[in-house]
Amino acid sequence: MRILILCTGNSCRSQMAEGLLKSLDKNLEVFSAGTKPAEKVNLFAVKAMNEIGIDISKGTPESVDKYLDQSFDYVITVCDNAKETCPVFIGKVKNQLHIGFDDPAGAVGTEEEVMPVYRRVRDEIREEFEKFVHQIEY
Repeated sequence: MRILILCTGNSCRSQMAEGLLKSLDKNLEVFSAGTKPAEKVNLFAVKAMNEIGIDISKGTPESVDKYLDQSFDYVITVCDNAKETCPVFIGKVKNQLHIGFDDPAGAVGTEEEVMPVYRRVRDEIREEFEKFVHQIEY
């Protein structure tokens, strides 16, 4: 089962979703990408995931272009903000889904002020992708 998770920057939500899916089912081949990849994975996302025992610090934001010639069982977009443009995957895909989440990178303030936003989004991603894993058929 091959899954591609898409977002704009591939630095936060899609990286968290990739890490969660890999931790939920070791048999899944999970990748993430963005239309405008950031320079690096968001450090607050890394910290939020470390809190639940998942290390995404070695992740690298990648362009969706890298995956256009590959086939996937699922392509899932995770953007949800009206200001964002969710990517559309034009490669070979059996199922396209949209499971949208707020962008925690929009949170401003001190670390103590923004971390609760990252934790909330992380927990929402975990909840939705746990449901997803239980519904997919191999």
